Amino acid sequence: MSGGFPARLEAVVFDLDGTLLDTAPEFIGVVQQLRAEHDLGPLPEHEIRATVSDGARAMVALALSISEADEIFESKRQRFLEIYAGGLGSDTTPYAGIEDLLELLDDAGIAWGISTNKPSYLTNPLIESMAFTPPPASIVCPDHVSQPKPNPEPLLLNCKQLQCDPANAVYVGDHLRDIEAGRAAGMYTIAAAYGYIHEREDPQSWGADQVASDGHALAGLISAAFD
Repeated sequence: MSGGFPARLEAVVFDLDGTLLDTAPEFIGVVQQLRAEHDLGPLPEHEIRATVSDGARAMVALALSISEADEIFESKRQRFLEIYAGGLGSDTTPYAGIEDLLELLDDAGIAWGISTNKPSYLTNPLIESMAFTPPPASIVCPDHVSQPKPNPEPLLLNCKQLQCDPANAVYVGDHLRDIEAGRAAGMYTIAAAYGYIHEREDPQSWGADQVASDGHALAGLISAAFD
C-alpha cells in the first residue's frame, strides 16, 4: 500500500481501456469481424470484454485460437489493428460518472492524465474524439517510455508532466499491473472493479488502497478528498 489518501491531492491519473473509457464494444466488433474473415462464428461478448485489458495480442489469440508463436500471428495482429483503427472512437464512451469527476477535478484545480499500454497512434486520436473538457494534461503511452506498466516509469513520467509529487497523486486502473505500477511509483491506487476483469480475478486482492465498483463510486472516493 502507498499509504493514506493524499492530504494534498494534486493529480489523478487514469488507465484508459476499462477505466476511463468503455472501449469494449469496438473491440468486440473487431474480434467478430476478424473471426468472420476466417469463416468462424461469433464469440460470446463477455469472453472478449474480459480480454480487452490484456491488449491486442491477447484478443487476436482469443479470436483465432492461435499463439504468438504461430507464423501467421503477426500478420493477424496487424489486421486486427487495421480494423480497429478504421473505426476508432465510433463506439466508445466514458464510463458513467467519469465526466462528472473530471468536471469536479477541474473545479478544484486538480490536474488529470492518462497512463495506458495502448500505443500513441491509437490513443491520441481516440482521446481527441472524446473531446474531454478539460483535456488530459498528460498522456503517457508505451512508446514514450523504455518499460511499460507494471513498471512505474510511465506513471513517474505522468507525474513529471503534471508537475506533481507521486505521493500527492492517485492512479486508477482495472488490472493488477496498474495497481503494481501505481504502488511502485508511490501513488495512491484505486482498482476499477467495473473494468475488463476476468472472472477468475479479484480486484480486492490486488493490494489497491481502494476499490471502486463503478464510475460514480470512483467519483465519490476521489471527490471526498476535496469536498
